[in-house]
Amino acid sequence: MGGFKRVVVTGMGGISALGDDWATISDNFRNNRSGIRHMPEWDLYPDMNTRLGGPVLDFKVPAHWTRKQLRSMSKVSQFAVYAAERALADAGLLGDPCISDGRMGVASGSSIGSPQEVKVFGNMLLNQVAHGLNANSYVRMMPHTTAANISIFFGLKGRLIPTSSACTSGSQGIGYAYEAIKFGRIPMMLAGGGEELCATEAMVFDALYATSQKNDTPEKTPSPYDSGRDGLVIGEGAGMFVLEELEHALARGAQIHAELVGFGCSADGSHITKPEKDTMRKAMELALEDAGLQPSAIGYVNGHGTATDSGDIAETQATSELFGEHMPISSQKSFLGHTLGACGALESWFSIEMMNSNNYYHTLNLEQVDERCGRLDYLTEPRQMDHDYVMNNNFAFGGVNTSLIFKRWR
Repeated sequence: MGGFKRVVVTGMGGISALGDDWATISDNFRNNRSGIRHMPEWDLYPDMNTRLGGPVLDFKVPAHWTRKQLRSMSKVSQFAVYAAERALADAGLLGDPCISDGRMGVASGSSIGSPQEVKVFGNMLLNQVAHGLNANSYVRMMPHTTAANISIFFGLKGRLIPTSSACTSGSQGIGYAYEAIKFGRIPMMLAGGGEELCATEAMVFDALYATSQKNDTPEKTPSPYDSGRDGLVIGEGAGMFVLEELEHALARGAQIHAELVGFGCSADGSHITKPEKDTMRKAMELALEDAGLQPSAIGYVNGHGTATDSGDIAETQATSELFGEHMPISSQKSFLGHTLGACGALESWFSIEMMNSNNYYHTLNLEQVDERCGRLDYLTEPRQMDHDYVMNNNFAFGGVNTSLIFKRWR
């Protein structure tokens, strides 16, 4: 088999509350425009405290998508396929026969598929009726609906890796796709994750007293790492990468955005929802070991930064212990909310774009760093920096920890 293969990013695409292209998203970051909105439709649920979300507004299904293709696609799959189509176009591979001959696979996930389809099955159990159920209800709901729909939509016949691991679905998708290419199993993968916004997802965190309740001032929240933060906000969207074996990419003259050089994944093995800083740190150390790098090589850490007390404190203490107090860190969840299954892919996309432009964006609403957080260089405004390596970290319920390292392609 020979040595390990090098893995590069040749295509990136996504959709979020702040746009679906980097020029628009970065302009919103630069001008402190938040994607968080008051959600009056959630007034239907008086037992839920939060009324805040980060919705994708005015999404329209592309005109060339067929009715047959859409039958199996819930909103989360529509987001994921849309992001994948943009990533393939970015890579110059959209419509290329090479992606459908077995050389390309997909690794993708979401937290729960489509909650709207869960509702239909729930109605069956509660009321003994099958109203609304049809042959596609399950495939729109199933945890691997994003991966399956991407594979079928583009005719991908390579390996299919479902990564439904809540907030690490997107980063595990990228990580496992990277490993599949690195170990010579396949030359190309589409990788990432998605999520569709639903009150049920907000209620998950509301029940844990972990949601923001600044319902009258949506632009002021969430506030990752801030002493005045009061919880997270749920968002939606999708992010997808085209990952490619280096020689395969060079042979077809592909544009290379970055090289993916390290992936680390660990489990807390202790508590289903309480983060553990030691195993968070272990994921970062594993990524560094995989990349053959010392901590000093990393120029910026894109933090998970959900704006929950336990998460912010554990993650920043782990990051500070490993990298020291001078490591720059920020969280884009302050602008978009927590996009759950999409965040690992979206934030990896943002990390690469920031690295390539030497322009790193800050954490919105961060005014006073919580003294319980680790000592780090928290970005409170955009900053020009020139670095060769960036790290993106994500952590999920179930004690799942991931770390990805991207290298600038010069």
